[in-house]
Amino acid sequence: MGPTGKAYGLDMTDEMLALAEENKRKSGITNVEFLKGEIEQIPLPDSVDVVISNCVINLSADKDAVLRGVLKPGGRFAVSDVVTRGEMLPEVRKSLLLWVGCVAGSLEESDYRVKLAAVGFEQIELEPTRVYNVDDARAFLARQNINIDAIAPQVDGRIMSAFVRAVKPRSN
Repeated sequence: MGPTGKAYGLDMTDEMLALAEENKRKSGITNVEFLKGEIEQIPLPDSVDVVISNCVINLSADKDAVLRGVLKPGGRFAVSDVVTRGEMLPEVRKSLLLWVGCVAGSLEESDYRVKLAAVGFEQIELEPTRVYNVDDARAFLARQNINIDAIAPQVDGRIMSAFVRAVKPRSN
């Protein structure tokens, strides 16, 4: 960003906004502004160079609205999110919600790509940063009386944390 740029932070809770303002004050940074709002309706015009997020999009009920967002032409989308590979039974998603809180609303990898392309993004990349396996879930799900061996084929290697990147094309 540098000294001439401006960063915006968004949250829907007063508590997080107050914490952000306190951290801003402590850091001495002046070119940051925090906005109250929801990710589906960011209170900014379509003039943002880069959108970053850490595991929030999967929590949204209207992912299409989030992906349309506020990027200007040439803007970059760079988020970390929970993504699944392949279809997963709803009851498995619900069980896994106990383990990885973001799984229930996560997009399947190809659906993420399709949704980004549908709202005009190009250069779409999904880079796994961690792929979870059955052993990652075994101890926790066993405490929830879930037979992990029964759902193992639907879990092993099918849930991942990923960097999702894309570019909004420049106007012609």
